Amino acid sequence: MMQSMKWASALSTRPSLEQAVSDVVEQATQQLQATADLAIVFISSAFASEYSRLMPLLQEQLNVPALIGCSGGGVIGINPSGQIQEVEGEAALNLTLAHLPGVKVQAFHLAIDDLPDLDSPPDTWVDLVGVPPQDQPQFLLLAAPMASGVNELLQGLDFAYPGAVKVGGLASVTAFAGASGLFCNYRRYQEGIVGVALSGNIVLETIVAQGCRPIGHPHRIVEAERNIVLKVEEQIGDQAGSVCTPLEALQDLLQTLSEDDRELAQHSLYIGMAQSAFKQNLEQGDFLIRQLLGVDPRTGAIAVGDRVRPGQRIQFHLRDAKTSGDDLRLLLERYQTKAMQQPAPMGALMFSCMGRGEGLYNQPNYDSGLFSRYVKDIPLSGFFCNGEIGPVGGTTFLHGYTSVFGICRPPEVSG
Repeated sequence: MMQSMKWASALSTRPSLEQAVSDVVEQATQQLQATADLAIVFISSAFASEYSRLMPLLQEQLNVPALIGCSGGGVIGINPSGQIQEVEGEAALNLTLAHLPGVKVQAFHLAIDDLPDLDSPPDTWVDLVGVPPQDQPQFLLLAAPMASGVNELLQGLDFAYPGAVKVGGLASVTAFAGASGLFCNYRRYQEGIVGVALSGNIVLETIVAQGCRPIGHPHRIVEAERNIVLKVEEQIGDQAGSVCTPLEALQDLLQTLSEDDRELAQHSLYIGMAQSAFKQNLEQGDFLIRQLLGVDPRTGAIAVGDRVRPGQRIQFHLRDAKTSGDDLRLLLERYQTKAMQQPAPMGALMFSCMGRGEGLYNQPNYDSGLFSRYVKDIPLSGFFCNGEIGPVGGTTFLHGYTSVFGICRPPEVSG
């Protein structure tokens, strides 16, 4: 009979890196009580001047074959009291250890210059990563801040490994010149992407909370150029309305909003791009949220922070602290209902935007605390990112202002 999967998460807020490393290794090893097959480490940017010391210190005390990690604007983990804690703006170190029987674990580093172009065949990407698609891998991905090739990488991996889940985030930027923390197999890298492919006896599920709620009705894009929406038509169910400019559609919508929502729309208005061409009744979570970059009052056109195309459905969205919390709660409720019929999760990772956290909610541990209310009694680890990686509608994207959760569980036992 196969052993069960085990996860451990340990957080230290000691200001001395040596003490923090000793603390997390001791706590995580004690929690795991098994051989670790994977280590994941997140270090706060408060330690930026000491990034180069982290790998030698860990190598002295850890004997785990695969390790990845990065720096974050904050760090999330289980503190010595057994509580999930988000530490922002202070020294913190998190170590996750996973015992993964029946799982093939392959850590890798990819340099941006080595990435194939998007016209390359899938085999080129497979050769680069070194994992065959028939292994059906799931991916954890951590990228250097400002990594120029992240979107291309996500498109390439979706092409080469369709259906494979990919989650992660971009490491933090620090004030120290060149102080990037990106780690793979006890080496530190200044650039590129590190990741781990998990194949075999494991399922990686995702929750992607973009923190927005739709307002009004969807509109179908009638005319567009690159990232500029020129003409739209309102869609209510099967009924299509008259064609107008997106600015006219927005002005009509604003008349129907409450005073609070109209005020919110002045500074927190976004565009949701539907990811399904076929789903009739679009719900919260069916949209990829992108920034509304600007409006041309002369033509009524709007600029969106992504490419758009005629035929695509879009909907205006609002974002604030309440909406952000409500959005995550709704997604967690959906997950909880689905998870009741499945093997229990063993561990989870959280990749949260630095624009969330205490700055958004005016209270600590909000997203992680909400997660632990719905997905109980599992180790949670993570960091505050400069961009979050997660799927919407089966395609992997780089997000902003988002919390992405990767939840690991054993597969269903076939009977």
